[in-house]
Amino acid sequence: MFRPDSDSSLLTPLLRFFANKCQRFYFRAVESVGHHKRDILIGRVGNARDGLRDAKEQFKNALEKFTELTEFEGSELENVYREVKLEFDYSYAKALAVKDRIDAVQDVAEALFAEWEDELGQYSNRSLRNASRQKMKQTQQLYGQLITAMRKAEGKIEPVLRVFHDQVLFLKHNLNAQAVAALQGELMTLSVGVAGLITAMEQSINRADDFMSTMTSQKALPSK
Repeated sequence: MFRPDSDSSLLTPLLRFFANKCQRFYFRAVESVGHHKRDILIGRVGNARDGLRDAKEQFKNALEKFTELTEFEGSELENVYREVKLEFDYSYAKALAVKDRIDAVQDVAEALFAEWEDELGQYSNRSLRNASRQKMKQTQQLYGQLITAMRKAEGKIEPVLRVFHDQVLFLKHNLNAQAVAALQGELMTLSVGVAGLITAMEQSINRADDFMSTMTSQKALPSK
């Protein structure tokens, strides 16, 4: 994920290791009180969907503010800059939330399918084992479509953020009418990027709704 004014952390592998351990403890804790991985997955997909909706609206607002900036003819450019910078900061925060929520979906899905695969070997009844395996494959296929759509939407965020960040940074050091005029040439690039991002987000949101509906209606999933 694009991070303005920041280098990649050398601690990332270590943080990922501890995060994975925390995930395992978390799953054990919530399952001990009756919340199974299926339920956790449905909840996290819902959170990711809501995050995508929030981000979609924020990027639309940011584009509107940037458009207003390129049409600005007054002298209070510093105030306009602050407003645009604030929209960028909001957009960046929403982007991080989207990534974190999609990662959370993937974490619990991988844990669910790994456990499901292991439990297939516990069946003594071949017919039941085959039925469970078929259900698992169907669920994996549905999940694969969902996570692909979500990652596609996530992947379209970074290019938009980079263009937006460049414009905000340029304006910061060039608070004059000529700078605003120069930004007008980038408005189309930003508009196209946001339009593609919104389309991908809407597709991902629809996939999430379908996935939750199907998962909620299924009664033959494993209990863990």
